Amino acid sequence: MNKTYYSQSHEYITVDGNIGYIGISDYAQRALGNVVYVDMPEEGDEIEAGEDFGAVESVKAASDLIAPVSGTVLEANELLVDNPRLINEDSMANWIIKIEIADPSQLDSLMDEDSYKVHCEAGH
Repeated sequence: MNKTYYSQSHEYITVDGNIGYIGISDYAQRALGNVVYVDMPEEGDEIEAGEDFGAVESVKAASDLIAPVSGTVLEANELLVDNPRLINEDSMANWIIKIEIADPSQLDSLMDEDSYKVHCEAGH
């Protein structure tokens, strides 16, 4: 069964075995407003937990994407190149990158959905 985890910086990772789908949460896309551009790494790039791996730009702001875990990029969501607004339509279905997770124990430091809701309600 796939499980979704959340970071304090509002990225999510949905895990299926050792594969992770990383995007921004619904809370984050609402805060950003209309997304106009997504800067993504390329297939084969290594990402490190806690470090930038790209950015999302909206009409209001630009926000760095912070990797929730380390891994190797298997795929960037090419649909977002021509239609970045897909993130606004359904941020959970429209992941940004697909990775092979290097260290599954890093997931333990992330929040589950209930903890993330409390985090958002607290205004983080």
